[in-house]
This record gives sequence, structure tokens and C-alpha cells, in this order.
Amino acid sequence: METVFGFHEREDAFELLAPAFPPVKLVSKTPGLAVGTRVELRILFLPWVALHTAFERQLLFVDEQIEGPFARWVHRHEFEDLGGRTRLTDRVEYRLRGGAVVNTCLGWAVQLGLGRMFAHRHAVTKRACEVI
Repeated sequence: METVFGFHEREDAFELLAPAFPPVKLVSKTPGLAVGTRVELRILFLPWVALHTAFERQLLFVDEQIEGPFARWVHRHEFEDLGGRTRLTDRVEYRLRGGAVVNTCLGWAVQLGLGRMFAHRHAVTKRACEVI
């Protein structure tokens, strides 16, 4: 767990984990993952600002969108010891802007995009941590 959590604490972790599409530009970031850490991104042309709101070393950290395209976005990164292996679970609670109709009509596209993004992120994490 120390290796996997440590990977996420690296200063270059976000850049390594960002998928090629949609293009994500890191505008600014305060160091670390602790509560109060702030990350400012630009995804395509949209600004996105996230604030870390929970942190338990080697167990979890949580980021919440405070500005961006979603009406609500809470992302929990959870780490679990499986006896020599680590399970990383990403739990995302989101709501699109525009109410129930928009969420119903476009939710499938968001789910598809999130699935692809997290598959990429987990593959990068696995490769990086197996080398360490």
C-alpha cells in the first residue's frame, strides 16, 4: 500500500495519470494530497478546480470539484491492503448540470468516459508500481 499510495503523492502523478483524451492541462497545484490541497485544471476549454477534502495516509484521499463542468463531483481514492497486494478503488459521485433529464440522457456517456479514464489510470498506476 505504501508504494501505491506513494505513487499518488508524487509531484508528477497527475500528469502521468491524465489520459490523452480529453486533453487535460494542469494550470496550478498545491503540493501533496492533504486536506486543503487545490488543483486547477483546464479540460478542453473548461476550467476545473478541485479541493482535497479528506485524507488518511495510505487509506484514502478525496477531491471535490469547487468549480467546473459538473453540478457535483466527489472523487474518493480508496486503498486497501490485500495481503501483499493493494486494491485501489475510485468512487465518483457526480451530477451533471441541467437536472434529471440531462443526467438521464447523458449519464451513459459520462459513465463510458469515466470507465475508460479509470482503466487508463489503473494501468498506469500498476505499471509504475510494479517497476518500483
